[in-house]
Amino acid sequence: MVETKPSPIPAPLLKDELDIVIPTIRNLDFLEMWRPFFQPYHLIIVQDGDPSKTIRVPHGFDYDLYNRDDINRILGPKASCISFKDSACRCFGFLISNKKYIFTIDDDCFVAKDPSGKEINALEQHIRNILTPSTPFFFNTLYDPYREGADFVRGYPFSLRGGVPTAVSHGLWLNSPDYDAPTQLVKPLERNTRYVDAILTVPKTTLFPMCGMNLAFNRELIGPAMYFGLMGDGQPIGRYDDMWAGWCMKVICDHLGFGVKTGLPYIWHSKASNPFTNLRKEYKGIYWQEQMVPFFQTVTLPKDCTSVQKCYIELSKKVREKLGSVDEYFVKLADSMVTWIEAWDELNPPGEEATEFSTVVSK
Repeated sequence: MVETKPSPIPAPLLKDELDIVIPTIRNLDFLEMWRPFFQPYHLIIVQDGDPSKTIRVPHGFDYDLYNRDDINRILGPKASCISFKDSACRCFGFLISNKKYIFTIDDDCFVAKDPSGKEINALEQHIRNILTPSTPFFFNTLYDPYREGADFVRGYPFSLRGGVPTAVSHGLWLNSPDYDAPTQLVKPLERNTRYVDAILTVPKTTLFPMCGMNLAFNRELIGPAMYFGLMGDGQPIGRYDDMWAGWCMKVICDHLGFGVKTGLPYIWHSKASNPFTNLRKEYKGIYWQEQMVPFFQTVTLPKDCTSVQKCYIELSKKVREKLGSVDEYFVKLADSMVTWIEAWDELNPPGEEATEFSTVVSK
């Protein structure tokens, strides 16, 4: 009889160290399905749109709810960096939290089931991902070597087997895929039914399209880089907020020597947004991404950028310099990146989250 290793992670893990951030414009009835998994944790709800509208939260949850009036009151002039009428407003929750870890989810996402029919505790899996190292410097063909039943394969350098801290855990979705508007239009009935039981580290120097609907991160390690851009009302672009954060975050993680995992856990994405509305929001991003992605693929940060804040300010300068000629919007975005860091430092006085990582950078 083969003995199985006991789970090293009790539940609910990190109850006092993790906030759940939810952007919304509607009543949060979806929380009822998540109650067994979310109820022990504190919720930060960021209400988008009309602040006079009352958002109903099911009884029994511990939460703080912030609307646009609260954002303006707390940040003053710096509130200009928080998007309006866009899910990018969620990053205000990242800013206001005082916890070490963040899990963020959209209000149209529900509990998925694995192939055996068991409900998936997405939050617990994210925590497992975050609390185990990543391996960005050398790819392991058994994917995450820290999962039960897996290890490093023959030929994997022993000097790299300790891994690096995991900054971000990027989860996936069943049912409605996270497609752009043109793909939605040509595949209106397509649904994702493939459950892949895998977690892998995104290799160093490799970018990926980060989706914000099922995402966790170590706020102390990478929080200042998780700015979801300036999108939505009054801006020429929307639905690229999580993409922007993902590209910035990955460049900084590569520079500082942190890891990013993607794969499990899955959630059930219940509905696809209107593709025609999405196209109106996305069309400039679809055009601009052909210049944005090469920019992030080639951008480098100097060695004296030894904290996330320093990296992000330097990145804002390069955005202004290299992308400002693409459109004036990127100059405005670069300014908002600086404002975001100023707001972060004002609400989060430098401490552990701004630790210098010179020894990691020299790697």
